[in-house]
Amino acid sequence: MQELTLTVVGIDFPNADGSNRRSEAMMTLPGEPVSLKPEPKNRHDANAIAVIGSRGVQIGYLSAERAPLIGARIGRGEEVSAVFQGLAGACAYIRVRFGGGMPTLPTKAPGSSSIDKPVADDPDGFYPDDDGPEWGA
Repeated sequence: MQELTLTVVGIDFPNADGSNRRSEAMMTLPGEPVSLKPEPKNRHDANAIAVIGSRGVQIGYLSAERAPLIGARIGRGEEVSAVFQGLAGACAYIRVRFGGGMPTLPTKAPGSSSIDKPVADDPDGFYPDDDGPEWGA
């Protein structure tokens, strides 16, 4: 069993059907299942892997650096499951588990502060700065 956090890119591009990837990512809660769909006929990248939310709307693609590795494992028939982990800036994050079972979310969102608050407890993804407001409030 191996678990990885992977970056989902392209969330600000529209889907071919007109649906909005960022909106879908914003509506997806941490821990919701997502599916991975290899696109070997993708004209930009034969290794592309689309990330599809639980409502059937594409959220984006796995990063080009990780897609070949993940695609090869999927192609070998390894059992893979994935859940939405969070949204930070121009990227979303998913948690992937190979070898059966559902992935476990880490206790901190990528890029979050050192506050020990589970991601699943905060669907808005709000994490205050470590040092507090800069204006001295």
